Amino acid sequence: MAGHYRISHVRNDKFNRIGEVNMFTLEILKFIVDILKVPSVLVGVIALIGLLAQKKSFSDVIKGTVKTILGFLVLAGGATVLVGSLNPLGSMFEHAFNIQGIIPNNEAVVSIALGKYGASTALIMAFGMVANIIVARFTRLKYIFLTGHHTFYMACMIAVILSVADFDGIELVFTGALLLGIIMAFFPALAHRYMRRITGNDDVAFGHFGTLGYVLSGWIGGLAGKNSRSTEEMSLPKNLSFLRDSSISISMTMAIIFIVLAVCAGQNYVEQQLSGGQNYLVYAIIQAITFAAGVFIILQGVRLILAEIVPAFTGFSEKLVPNARPALDCPVVYPYAPNAVLIGFLFSFLGGLVGLFILGQMNLVLILPGVVPHFFTGATAGVFGNATGGRRGAMLGAFANGVLITFLPVLLLPVLGALGLANTTFSDADFGAVGIILGNLARFFSKGTIMAIVVALFALLVAHNYLFRSRRKTVPAASDAKK
Repeated sequence: MAGHYRISHVRNDKFNRIGEVNMFTLEILKFIVDILKVPSVLVGVIALIGLLAQKKSFSDVIKGTVKTILGFLVLAGGATVLVGSLNPLGSMFEHAFNIQGIIPNNEAVVSIALGKYGASTALIMAFGMVANIIVARFTRLKYIFLTGHHTFYMACMIAVILSVADFDGIELVFTGALLLGIIMAFFPALAHRYMRRITGNDDVAFGHFGTLGYVLSGWIGGLAGKNSRSTEEMSLPKNLSFLRDSSISISMTMAIIFIVLAVCAGQNYVEQQLSGGQNYLVYAIIQAITFAAGVFIILQGVRLILAEIVPAFTGFSEKLVPNARPALDCPVVYPYAPNAVLIGFLFSFLGGLVGLFILGQMNLVLILPGVVPHFFTGATAGVFGNATGGRRGAMLGAFANGVLITFLPVLLLPVLGALGLANTTFSDADFGAVGIILGNLARFFSKGTIMAIVVALFALLVAHNYLFRSRRKTVPAASDAKK
């Protein structure tokens, strides 16, 4: 009996130690994910690696790394200012028109999902970023996705859908991570032809999971925007020349919108619920100018980032992934067409309103136009549309984006399981498209088949890369052929 007790005691100690190791490993992983989902830290790490790879001096390494992180913090600060001014606008809209429905918001739906799917989300994100580097290294999709928070959101959605499809353990993490790595390289590749048009160079790629809306906007701009002048070419009378300054034009346009919605919502509501007693019209004007200040700060942050990350990333890509490009968050395009940013927001929101009306007529779930997602995706769609079709492209392209991000969430809700019963969902276009496709694969195919499809997709990308490379080597150049 004593021997049996000692053996049991040893076994219990062994299991306890294993449990402690596993808990320690999970805590380390959670810490790493918490770091990597912060864009400033993630890109700072990339810049650090790149500068070290180029054997820069200690002074240059410190300066480049800190400036890169500083640029992202400036951008994040601008986004916080901007979102803080937009939230009251959404509240005024909902109160003024008394509309109830689902508001798509990535942060909200992810915060709900993490309670149940937090561990699988962390694992998929961590290994998904490794998979992104592998995909970029061995395929022709030479893009490293550096928008950490969007990577985190996509990892969460994949974890939810695969878990609903009864994936668990290693098969869940392997399938989810490989799929995430492919997605992180595919969408920047899809947007890159338009990024070249916007930036005028091949240095920076686009990394934000609203890409389908932006590509749609660019395509519509190319079709409908012939001979349409750019949003940045404003012909104004001399006494209105101050409107050429984008900060002034944004402030005045948003002031009109804020004042109209404040009046519609009512003085009592604004002063009691939003402004803390400040006069409702003064509050509306201050919020409008605060919005413009947020845009201004974002533009400065982007300029600082671009000055540092592109040279630093050269060293990173040369060592790990030759010819790779950094795929950065959507504000990276805002400095190239500040007026299109405002136009895109307004017309995307208009598209959301039209989509809301259509959903109401069809007796479907009402998707309310969230002001924050319509700003970031609509503004970006406006820049893409302007690049190919000027003002007309910015307007029509952003409007199409607004309609798209209204209808995709309706189709996404059924594949999210119990999470689809929440009063929010994922907002941007790529989440909708990936979720709908993955959810329907889970509905009609077995787990083994889905894993095989994901692995086969990666294998095809690798095979295409090597076949293309070998074909390019064997086909003689034109000068050789003449000889």
